[in-house]
Amino acid sequence: MSTTVTEYVCQDCGTLLRHTNPTTLESMRDVHNQLCIVKRQKTMAAQVAAPKPAAAPSTTAKTPPAATTTTAPAAAIPPAPAPAPAAPAAGGTTTISLTGTGTSYGKAEGPIDAKFKEKRQAAGTYQGIKVWGPIDPPGQLGIWGQEVCIDFDICVADGACIEACPVNVYEWLETPGHPASDKKAFMIREKDCIFCMACENVCPPQAVKIFQKG
Repeated sequence: MSTTVTEYVCQDCGTLLRHTNPTTLESMRDVHNQLCIVKRQKTMAAQVAAPKPAAAPSTTAKTPPAATTTTAPAAAIPPAPAPAPAAPAAGGTTTISLTGTGTSYGKAEGPIDAKFKEKRQAAGTYQGIKVWGPIDPPGQLGIWGQEVCIDFDICVADGACIEACPVNVYEWLETPGHPASDKKAFMIREKDCIFCMACENVCPPQAVKIFQKG
């Protein structure tokens, strides 16, 4: 039995979304339309270009200036309190490094191994995010995440997962020296994931795997 593949092309940025399930594709399209940077820029530009209504002429009669009087010096105004210190950045324990002299270079291809947790050992953590080895930085970085998982050796930093995520789980992480790309989509807010699967569905090299809790 043949599999029907449906697709949607964003008229603003040209992004192509494909899926065999029309309902899933509809969800992916809605998420993309909410987060499309080009669409957002066009909307903001249209709002700026729209003519503003002229202000109505004031009909209030001008009040003659009050007579000058001598007043006592104003009390000294106390200095504003110092701003509160910024909240610490999100993250946690870091036990591995992204830099090194590793020689295990080689661009890997997807999809991510869905059974990697049975085959790999945890190599450490980076800002509280679990990292699965083997790792040999900068050329081999392993698989990152516990529920939101990305094979960093497959990731090519196209940004589709970052744009698709409705709860801002990801941010860019610099990985200089890696053969696939010099930055990766880092699941720094992994605990905020709502398991909508949008990032997994839109990743071109299929580097993402979502594991629902329970």
